[in-house]
Parts: sequence; C-alpha cells; structure tokens
Amino acid sequence: MRLPTLLLVALLAGPASAEITLPSFFGDQMVLQREANVPIWGTATAGQKVSVSFVDKTLETTADDNGVWRLELAALAASKQPRTLTVRCGNDETKIANVLVGDVWLGSGQSNMAGRVASYAKNDQTLAALVAKAPYPHMRLMQSGPQPGWTAASETTVPTFSAIHFAFGERLQRELDVPIGLIVGAVGGTPSGFWIPPDTYATSKKCQAAVSEFNQTYDHEKALQQYRAKLSNWEKQAADAKAAGKKLRGRKPSPPAAPGESSRGGKIGGLYQRFIQPIAGYRIRGVLWDQGEARSGVVGVDQHTMMSELIRGWREAWGQGDFPFLFVQKPSGGGCAFSNEDPITRDGDPFVSKLPGIARLGSAEQRFLYVRLMHDNANAWMVPASDLGSGIHPRNKWGYGNRAAEVALSQVYKTGIQAYGPIYRSHTIDGNKVTIQFDQVGKGLTVAHGENLQGFALAGDDGNWHWADAQIKGDTVVASSQAVPQPTKVRYAYAAKRAWANLFNQNGLPALAFDASQ
Repeated sequence: MRLPTLLLVALLAGPASAEITLPSFFGDQMVLQREANVPIWGTATAGQKVSVSFVDKTLETTADDNGVWRLELAALAASKQPRTLTVRCGNDETKIANVLVGDVWLGSGQSNMAGRVASYAKNDQTLAALVAKAPYPHMRLMQSGPQPGWTAASETTVPTFSAIHFAFGERLQRELDVPIGLIVGAVGGTPSGFWIPPDTYATSKKCQAAVSEFNQTYDHEKALQQYRAKLSNWEKQAADAKAAGKKLRGRKPSPPAAPGESSRGGKIGGLYQRFIQPIAGYRIRGVLWDQGEARSGVVGVDQHTMMSELIRGWREAWGQGDFPFLFVQKPSGGGCAFSNEDPITRDGDPFVSKLPGIARLGSAEQRFLYVRLMHDNANAWMVPASDLGSGIHPRNKWGYGNRAAEVALSQVYKTGIQAYGPIYRSHTIDGNKVTIQFDQVGKGLTVAHGENLQGFALAGDDGNWHWADAQIKGDTVVASSQAVPQPTKVRYAYAAKRAWANLFNQNGLPALAFDASQ
C-alpha cells in the first residue's frame, strides 16, 4: 500500500484554513470492518498532533510535513449500536455519527453489478418483497465515485442500489446478524482492463508475456490495411447518403488498436482510478465482482490473465493481504437447474434430454476460464451460475445475489453451508474406463432429470471427442465409450450452453465443468 500517494489521492480538498480533512467515506452512517485493524487517515496541520477516539479508546499520531496522518484502530467486535468517532487536531474537531461495526463488501464490474434494485424488482417478486421490508437499520450503502459517502438502507436508497449486491448483503446480514456495509463502483459495458490499476498493468509480466505471445501471430499492418479499406467504403457510402439526402446507418470504422492497447477506446485502468482508487485502503471484508461479457478490452490480453492481475493489483492497493475475491461465472446461466421450484434457481434453463452433436458444442473457453481463475488465485471464489438463468442480464438478481452469499458463507465465513456442486479433483484410467474423483460431493452425487447421466466426453490420443456412457459409483463417476477404446482425456459439460449436463450433488448444486485433457 503506497501510503503517501494513496492518501493524497483519496483525500477531498478542504478549505486551506481547516486543520482536519477526511475522505468523504469517513462519514456519518459508515460501517467499520470488524475483527481487523481499521485504518483511519486524513490531513491536518503539518507537525500537529491528531487523535482519533472510538469506543472509549483514543489513539494519537503527528501529521507529517505534508500534513498527512494515519492511525489504525485495533480490531473491533461487531456492534449494531450507533456510536460516534471523533477526530481532533488542536482546537479543530470532527465528529462522525451513527457508526456501526460489521462487515464491508465492495461490489464492482459491469452492468449486472450496476443494475439497480428498482429495475429488477419489477419482474422479481422475491426482490420486490425485500424492498417492501425497508428500512434495514443495520445495512449501509455507498456508491463509489469522486466523493463517496454512506447512506442508510432505506425505502428511498435501496431501490437505487445494485440489485445483486443488495441481495448479497441482505442474505449475509440475515445469516450473520451483524451490520453490513455495501460499496458499489460499477459501469455497464466495461471490460476488466478498465478496472485494473494502471501501475499493475504497466508492470505486469503476465500481461507483457500475453501481448508478446499474441504478437507472434498478429499482423498489425494487415489489420490497418483492412481498416483503411473499410473506412474508404464507409466514406463512399456516407457521401452517397448525403447526396441522396439520406441518413447513413452504421458507425464510422475505428482504427485497430495495437497489441497491449485498449480495444474499446477507453483508458486502461481509467475506471479503477475513478471508482476504486479513491476508496482503496478503507478496510473491507472482500469483493464481489460481476463482469466478463466485455472480456479484457485489451488487444492480446485474455480475460484470465487480466483478472488474475486485477485481483493482485487490488489486493496490493488495499494492503490487507489476500482478501476474499468472489466473482460470478460467465456466461450467465446456460445449464439446467436441479429444481426450478427453488427461488434461487427458478430461472434455470429447461433440461435437454437429447445430447447435441459433439462437434457443434461451441466454445467453452469463456465459461471454463472462470473455473481456472478460482483454481489459479488464492482466496478467490467463483459463484457458480450455470443453473441461475440465462441472458446478458439475467432477471433473477435475488437468486444470483443469494448464490454469491452462499459462497461467502461457505468459503469466507466457514459456516458449513454447501455452496458448490461436485468439482473435479482427479481421474484414473483402467483400460477403456475412466474413473473421476470429485470434491464438494456434499450429501452425495446424483443424476437430475432422469436416470441417464449426461455430459461426459472422452478422447484418445487422436484428440477426437465422443460422448461417454457414465454411471455414478459412490462418490465417483465411471465413464467409457465404445468409440474410445484407449481414453486419455475426459471432459464434462464443456460447452457454453450445457442444459443437457445433469450431474449434481444431492444438495441440488450442479457439477462444475472441467477439461482434463493434459
């Protein structure tokens, strides 16, 4: 955590005569993170003593030559009691009222995080019922931006807040019975490259390696020639339309970005600087991320690489270790649900009993990269979404938020709740049979929607995939195919749309896709 720079960036400018200036997120209604040291910082008159008082304890420090000061409150127990935090410097005193202590979660990403409660509650009775129950006296909300500040979760503020993040926080507050603070900084249609810290991207060896590898097969000059041809054609059409008094449809072509540059016209790291950097360092419990449709937005850098470096960069900016980073699996939905009677999975796709032609499955790269992202980054947890309802903007934000909360309750809070379906662990090959072992079997493996287990595929050294006959044997699945007498590779549900894949655990949670081809 690069403190002097971070502090100065985060602070809001105040009158020159003021001795104490605090970032606006240190304000009335705020939630402080429980069970961890909590940094409090600001500016004051250079060389003057500054004190922070809270819960009958007072800490002191001295503002440095630039007037910057920082203190850390010792770990606090959760408290629903509204209390006052007082900052003093000389004769100047700032009081912050109605402060609670609980858990603080930051939500970020693109439109599925930015989408508001009011928009989704119109078609979501469960979410609408939560709105009707407002206010929530032990929940606080904050929209991040140039001047972030806290508000109570009231009848007027809840409808304007992120639908998925509110549903996530409401479930946590209900289960944990501690105050919950929710922060959101999200913008629709944005790639992950806009959200990475600029310094992280500029110095990332992983991103540099990805660009270098991409460069080996990318012909930028050819791309420029194609652009010039498209531009010439567009200009001719524009001239013809103008002469005919008509309006030209279609946008003017944009020149191709070079490898390593933004392909979306925006600044790499620009949204991080606007929405995340101002609050970096405010103690949080973790992050809930919902983004992926727009990919990385950087030529030559894949989403897996960009997200891995984004997670690292955010953690370095906060300076509080590998805090939990939850992210929603993309694409949204695409799979059947164990039961559409469950309000969380009510919008799951209908089960498809007939397997498609294996050569026409389409790419599973986007879906599977999120599974890999969870395995490749410590304390990062995917929110499984295959059974939650499809679409660019799934309607059941209550279901998505509650599934995310279940992952947090399971992996972060260790409550014992089952949040995952079966996850591939390993496999063994004996002749023409492949036995697959799983983690997260819960109450045991089961087949949903009939007796036939579907979705497993095998290949031999020739790399040709064939659907397999599969059966559950205890906590394993045994798969074989007459077309593959000597299997060397196995996959499950390896497709963007997988409504025919029906391996679940008896807790009603779908098995994650996997590809054990190596």
